[in-house]
Amino acid sequence: MIRSRLAAARTFALIPALAASLCIGAAHAAPTYPDKPITLLIPYPPGGSADMLARPLGAELQKKWGQPVVLEYKPGAGGAIASAQLARAKPDGYTLLMVLAAHAINPSLYPSLPYDTRKDFAPVSLVATLPMLVAAPLSTPADTIPDLIAYAKSHPGKLSFASAGNGNTSHLAAEMFKTQTGTDMMHVPYKGSGPAVVALLGGEVSLMFDSISTSLPQVQAGKLKAIAVTGERRSPLLPKVPTVAESVPGFVVNGWYGVLAPAGTPPAIVNAVSQGIAEAVAQPALKQQLAGYGYETVGSTPAQFASHIDRELSTWKQAVDASGAKLN
Repeated sequence: MIRSRLAAARTFALIPALAASLCIGAAHAAPTYPDKPITLLIPYPPGGSADMLARPLGAELQKKWGQPVVLEYKPGAGGAIASAQLARAKPDGYTLLMVLAAHAINPSLYPSLPYDTRKDFAPVSLVATLPMLVAAPLSTPADTIPDLIAYAKSHPGKLSFASAGNGNTSHLAAEMFKTQTGTDMMHVPYKGSGPAVVALLGGEVSLMFDSISTSLPQVQAGKLKAIAVTGERRSPLLPKVPTVAESVPGFVVNGWYGVLAPAGTPPAIVNAVSQGIAEAVAQPALKQQLAGYGYETVGSTPAQFASHIDRELSTWKQAVDASGAKLN
């Protein structure tokens, strides 16, 4: 009887140790993120500023994580098509989206969207910012912002400006310029910055407020002329090119690029992706490569990116309301 009680006692004493052992084993057996390829949705066609940032970023993340980062292009509706796809994606961290400033513009431009900008996404990281460049074909009859304003006022509607799509920053920046300068120019939208720059090179349009990364090579090759940059200060890449604000006080527009996950993605995974991005853009080689295109890398926390989006939603709502721009 005593022996049986001792045996039972030993058995009960072993249960906690056995349970702990099983938990440890399960923890070691659990997959770590990421353990399969990641899809990064790009809301514009190849060749644009989002693509120029996403490719080297994806390559750096692939090296870090040991898993492919596959870029999937979903252009249209100022990025809303790609955003809608992300909102429907499984919240497991294996489908992400690179968004641009248009993501914060769309709620003010469109009467309805197939997603809720604030509720359907988990902010991951603000990756980089990028000023815009007012670029034009050599044939455009203006070399400076004052020249451009004077010509547009004396020839209403004759100048045309390209954009990467309705609701894109390249569209709205030009609309803001028109409003602040009292000029009249015709909008010609394209499906992405790449096709818009091709049209610019072909002389189909008079000018474009484009991301400096996509127009700069054409300016350096002498195929386009740089009229101004839209940042707070002159770009180190084009130190002789003035800012728009030097002629139109207060006019400042910067593009930005960030990564979102679907709402409901576990915070641990969101933080892992955010940390991975921050480490990637801090790599000297990648940082130098992106700086050569005009990008200023950031790599923020999820909370910082969420605050940035909130500010941008407010800023662009005021800009859209002031310009009167609306899309169906």
